[in-house]
Amino acid sequence: MDFFKGINIAVTVSDRDGNVIYQNDSSIEVNGDARGRNLEQCHNPKSWEMICHMIADNVSNIYTISKKGKKKLIYQTPWYENDDKNTPAGLVEFSIILPEEMPHYDRG
Repeated sequence: MDFFKGINIAVTVSDRDGNVIYQNDSSIEVNGDARGRNLEQCHNPKSWEMICHMIADNVSNIYTISKKGKKKLIYQTPWYENDDKNTPAGLVEFSIILPEEMPHYDRG
């Protein structure tokens, strides 16, 4: 079952070498079909360096951007094939469109 097929969040998954192994429909719509391509081909050298760092050092990268008049949250993080959280199997990126006005709740 493809849990990400019909959602309006772009999901892109790569293996540990940076090869794109999955995109949902939203990701293909935004980024084109990158399946089978390497992320190095799709990113500038600084971004590629960050991708390598996230996979090698097991860290996440979270930021916001504005693109084509839409504000987005980009959440990039390693994923794992098993319970061993020491060796990433690759990287997953979630690109989420944020509304202009968005409530914030403290639930502490």
